[in-house]
Amino acid sequence: MTIDRALPRTADNLLLTGAGTGTRVQLQGIVKSFGGTRVLHGVDLDVAPGEFVSLLGPSGCGKTTALRVLAGLETADSGSVMLGGRDVSRVPTNKRDIGMVFQSYSLFPHLRVLENTAFGLRRRGVARAAAAARAAAALELVGLANLADRFPHQLSGGQQQRVALARALVTEPRVLLLDEPLSALDAKVRVQLRDEIRRLQLRLGITTVFVTHDQEEALAVSDRIAVMDSGRIEQIGTPEDLYLRPQTPAVAAFVGLSSALPGLATGSSVTVWGTRLPIQGDPAEGPVEALVRPENVRVAPDTSSASDAGVSAQVEESTFLGSFRRTVLRTTDGIMVHAQHSAEERLEYGQRVRVRLVPAPVTVRRV
Repeated sequence: MTIDRALPRTADNLLLTGAGTGTRVQLQGIVKSFGGTRVLHGVDLDVAPGEFVSLLGPSGCGKTTALRVLAGLETADSGSVMLGGRDVSRVPTNKRDIGMVFQSYSLFPHLRVLENTAFGLRRRGVARAAAAARAAAALELVGLANLADRFPHQLSGGQQQRVALARALVTEPRVLLLDEPLSALDAKVRVQLRDEIRRLQLRLGITTVFVTHDQEEALAVSDRIAVMDSGRIEQIGTPEDLYLRPQTPAVAAFVGLSSALPGLATGSSVTVWGTRLPIQGDPAEGPVEALVRPENVRVAPDTSSASDAGVSAQVEESTFLGSFRRTVLRTTDGIMVHAQHSAEERLEYGQRVRVRLVPAPVTVRRV
């Protein structure tokens, strides 16, 4: 797999000077149980050198456990962990040459920012002067060179997480693992740091595995996303593949927003409110729920004519989201429908409208 680089590598920073092309990461048939409860059911994952892959799923789906097995913090019951073609399943964490960033910053409160950043290097026996130079380069990379002499309590949450990122990168690991590193930050800082992590990853060419339950984060930064559910990978693909071509109902329901609408399937199509929609995935027969994206729902004034396509509905709420609006509608049968439309099209609470569907492909689930 070829990964396009958004920015060229340069020699203006010690870390960038030695930037590599990444390491292949593989999980092969990973099985893991806790107290008799199996949480990973033969997970297979193949991450190309320099690729950014996100493990995405709801709480309890096994994504963090998979990352911890990859890091060596948990030992799999069976299966193999491969880094660069070498089986490291029984290699301790500190010998795997990985960098990790957690949700909690885990900075030493009595050490200054530069000392926190250089800590891993000093533990590896790097001379003080050399460790300080490399730590300074890492802080420059994350935009904190001017805060090297501060203590953690003098930093904001976003700045502390940048220090944690610099500390993970300073050892020049082959692989970077990120375990929900943004979830403790406010929305604006999360977006800024999310984009910064992606920019750095592209510049360094480092293979990265990112755990998150936030689909927007995963869609924004990933080369590919592995959607997990109940200890299994449901689907892995590009953000576009997962959103536009989900292979299972679980993926369609979790990635993006969908409305579950009743329909009647006949092979490769399903009829919903008089409109035939192509079915993505396996053909189906009989009553199903069609998972319809909000951009494929059209809203028009209700003419109260039975011959009109679609169904009658009432506006429950309408939210302005900048470049578009998202409106929740309730049909006369009590079915909730999400529609996405132009920001200029204002709909008021209680307004009667007509809802019809665009004949775009949908995923269905049996009822």
